[in-house]
Amino acid sequence: MTKTRAVVRGVGHYLPARVVPNSDFEKTLDTSDEWIRARTGIERRHFAAEDENTSDLALRAAEAALADAGLTAADIDGIVVATSTPDLTFPSTATKVQAALNMTGGFAYDLQAVCAGFVYALANAHAMILSGIAQRVLVIGAETFSRILDMEDRATCVLFGDGAGAVVVEADAQPGGADDRGILSVDLNSDGRYRNILYVDGGVSTTGTAGYLRMEGREVFRHAVEKLAHTAETALERAGLSGDDVDWIVPHQANLRIIKSTAARMGVPMERVVVTVQDHGNTSAASIPLALSVAKAEGKIKPGDLIVTEAIGGGLAWGAVVLRW
Repeated sequence: MTKTRAVVRGVGHYLPARVVPNSDFEKTLDTSDEWIRARTGIERRHFAAEDENTSDLALRAAEAALADAGLTAADIDGIVVATSTPDLTFPSTATKVQAALNMTGGFAYDLQAVCAGFVYALANAHAMILSGIAQRVLVIGAETFSRILDMEDRATCVLFGDGAGAVVVEADAQPGGADDRGILSVDLNSDGRYRNILYVDGGVSTTGTAGYLRMEGREVFRHAVEKLAHTAETALERAGLSGDDVDWIVPHQANLRIIKSTAARMGVPMERVVVTVQDHGNTSAASIPLALSVAKAEGKIKPGDLIVTEAIGGGLAWGAVVLRW
C-alpha cells in the first residue's frame, strides 16, 4: 500500500553581496579573528545592504528553488516563510514574496520559531501535504539578523549573518517504508522556561522597538548539545532508523563546537556532517536550507541520501526532521 510523502523537489539559496570577515570586528571591538574562529568556527558572514529586506533575500532563494525544481510560482499551492526578522509587523513577509512571484492563488504566511524556524516550517508543510491541504509548498528560511545585533556586544554580534534558503516540497506516492523518498519523521519541542537565555529585548507590545538580541552563551551551549542530539535520535527512531543509516546531518549552523559535540553524541563522524558556519555564521531560520542548497551544489547530497536536520533557537524551541533526498 502506497503512502503519501512530502518529497523535496528543488532547493536554492541567496546570500547578500557584502561579506564581513572577522577582521572587521577588530576595528571596533576587543576581539580578534583568532578568538572568533577558536570559539565558534566562524570566519566570515554576509550582511544585507541597507536597501535589502528579508523579503528580498527570501524572494531570491525562492526563485532559485523553483528553478531547481523546474517549476513556476503557478505550480505552488502555498508559501511558508520562517523568519524572526520580518520586513514589517504585518502583513507577513510571505505575502510580499507571493506578490513578487506574481502568485495570485494559494496561501502565504510566516512562522516564527527563531533558529528552529525552518524545521518547524518544514514540519508544517509536511503536515499540510499529508492532510491534502496542499500538493506543493515553498518553504523558505530568511533572516536579516544584522538589524537586531548590538554591535557593541562582542559575545553576540560576531555570531550572526544574513541569508535565505528555500525548498520546494511536493506530494508523492511512495511504497511506505523506511527507504521512501521524502520526509519520514518529525520531532518538535519547546520549553518556555528557558526563554530568557536567548531573546530579543524589544517588541511591539513591550518596548515598541525591534530591540537587540541577548544571549547567555554557556547556557545555550549546554542545552543545545543535549537537546539537538536527543531530538535527532527521537526522529530517527520514529522513522525506524538509527545514526548508522544517516548519510548526512545538516544541522543548524550556529557554532562549530555545538555541531561537533552533537555529531559525537549521535555517533556520526564529521565527514558526514554538512558544515557551512565558517562562511555564513548563524543565519537563524535560513541556516539549514542554505546548507542544504550549498551541499547539493557541491555534489555532496545525492538522490537517495538519508538526511537529518536539527535546530534549536529562542523559546527554547527545537526539533528535527528526517528525510530521504
